[in-house]
Amino acid sequence: MNIFGIGLPEMMLILVIALLVFGPKKLPEIGRSLGKAIRGFQEASNEFQNEIKKEAQQIEESVKMKAQLEEAKESPTASANEEEREISS
Repeated sequence: MNIFGIGLPEMMLILVIALLVFGPKKLPEIGRSLGKAIRGFQEASNEFQNEIKKEAQQIEESVKMKAQLEEAKESPTASANEEEREISS
């Protein structure tokens, strides 16, 4: 088990020190608060990632639409040039 680069022996040492500093009555409350803080951070991180993905998708769609419009503008010009060449020949 390796969480944040901390192994099991280090985790046990941190728990023992926390138990000595805060006492057995405060430790569950601190654990709950820490769990809520971590959960809130994860939710905010997921929300941020989702927003970034949405924005990237919108940008990608607008780039595709712009490319299609430019392609559509070029297509009639190309066919008109071909017709002119055929008429000239």
